[in-house]
Amino acid sequence: MTATDRPGPRFAVVGNPANRRVGLFGDAVRAAGLPAPRTVPWVDVLRAGGADFAADEIVRIDSPGEDAEVDRLLRGTDDPTRVEGSARWYAGFTAALGTLRGGVRLDDVDDLAVLFDKRRCHGVLRAAGVPVPASPTSGPDAVPVGGWDDVRALTREHRMPRLFVKLAHGSSASGVLAVETGKGGRVRATTSVERAADGRLFNSLRVRRYEDERDIAAIVDTLAPDGLHLERWLPKASQAGRAADLRVVVVAGRATHAVVRTSRSPLTNL
Repeated sequence: MTATDRPGPRFAVVGNPANRRVGLFGDAVRAAGLPAPRTVPWVDVLRAGGADFAADEIVRIDSPGEDAEVDRLLRGTDDPTRVEGSARWYAGFTAALGTLRGGVRLDDVDDLAVLFDKRRCHGVLRAAGVPVPASPTSGPDAVPVGGWDDVRALTREHRMPRLFVKLAHGSSASGVLAVETGKGGRVRATTSVERAADGRLFNSLRVRRYEDERDIAAIVDTLAPDGLHLERWLPKASQAGRAADLRVVVVAGRATHAVVRTSRSPLTNL
């Protein structure tokens, strides 16, 4: 919150514009003794092609009740349950950030562009000495993933019989596959992706398993144009028979909030 101590206009860009769970920004502002932020809908910013902010005004850009419309504007689809279109969403999101005028930004546009690209974020963390799972798709030696054949080849080359295949710009486990390769080349994928008869992909929020490699290949090949990030699947701690991890919120270099997430599947953030 140190940016709010500077003189002049103030505003903040908070989170995914198609996700209302923008966290604890308002609480943090009040804890710093600052006025409660005014909420400006993302949909208004997108429709207007930009936004100006008044001096000394703290603004939270959010999407209350407008998720479907924001999704349509950014991803070109009227169905927010569709998995495809995240690359178009990312391009629209970062472009919209560049239209915000005035103010001292609490979230830097370049930083947000890194945060919403798993490949770039992974590479930045690794370069800074932060422990991250091994990945062939981040950093200076990153390789592109054009489809399932590439995933298969990288699995063998990097000796990753268990790995996560993730959309580079995805969130809430949308489009994530936990892939296991067994003896004889057998493959199993655990995911919330539901593949319709016409090949369209939906984030059903119901975990399912695919064991036919043709089905897994079809899903990965459909996702590949949006950009894929691969990570070694590290075993998680368990709690009462459920996989568990922590989501930790850090403000100004200090861990301020932590949430324990558990699941009977490898996907704990559904």
